[in-house]
Amino acid sequence: MRLLPTGLAYFLEVARTGSVSEAAAALTVAPSAISRQIAKLEASIGVALFVRHPRGMLPTEAGNLLLDHLRRTEAESAALLGELRSGRARQARTLTVACSEGFARRVVPQAMARFREEHPEVAFQLDVVGREEATRRVLEGSADVAVTYATGPQRGIRVESAVVVPVYAIVPIGHPLAERDRLSVADLCEHPIALPAPGQSLRELLDIAVRVEERTVNGVLVCGELAPQYEFVRRGGGIALVGGLGDPREDAASEGVAYVLVDNPVFRKREAQVQTMAGRSLPPALSRFAAVLTTLVRAPHR
Repeated sequence: MRLLPTGLAYFLEVARTGSVSEAAAALTVAPSAISRQIAKLEASIGVALFVRHPRGMLPTEAGNLLLDHLRRTEAESAALLGELRSGRARQARTLTVACSEGFARRVVPQAMARFREEHPEVAFQLDVVGREEATRRVLEGSADVAVTYATGPQRGIRVESAVVVPVYAIVPIGHPLAERDRLSVADLCEHPIALPAPGQSLRELLDIAVRVEERTVNGVLVCGELAPQYEFVRRGGGIALVGGLGDPREDAASEGVAYVLVDNPVFRKREAQVQTMAGRSLPPALSRFAAVLTTLVRAPHR
């Protein structure tokens, strides 16, 4: 259920899809009806909201400002409807969380469990997606909060918390590197390594560090998921890299591997962030949950 006027709802869908025809299909209305509403909206505001291209429509600077406003409005409307329905039908308030895989292993589930101890009326939807997708979902309002990695500012995003998380090499128990306190990039390059998939922030930073030091990695596996990398390491296939969320010593005991800190300034360019939509007035439940996430993300990383 949308609370937006028709013209604004049509504008939002065209901005989302980049196409009048795709927006019409999604809304099950005629393309001509959407075009008329967009033209009427632009005339009433007095500025162009889209740049028309043969392959689609892109918001202008004014269109992006309106888009940000409408996304906040949509998110707040959805929260309001949820509160109204909860009060009337006694349904649980549901918070939607988007996070990248590293946060889904411990931090986010721990935060959910801790939060529900005091707020049993709150339920959660957890979507494990790539880092950019997690941010996009918050920006577009399909997620209430994201927990993900970022290497710079994100348009339309409010960062509730940001902390630099150390990077560790995971190595098999008994491996020569397991007794080391820390490793350099040169040390990593001397061993077979399971690489994160291209596009993942840890892979991007490793590639930069290797170029800066004019080294070559011995990549023997490329994988975007953590579970196969852990099993590969446990079976002696090589080493791998992970962000050091939580206590590595606790992780080592449960995962059957050793964690060794990777000491390189390039890896300190990546932040673990708790993200919400910029300018959005957060419902009380979301504000309190974001605070719990912040506490766990900021927990000491030894």
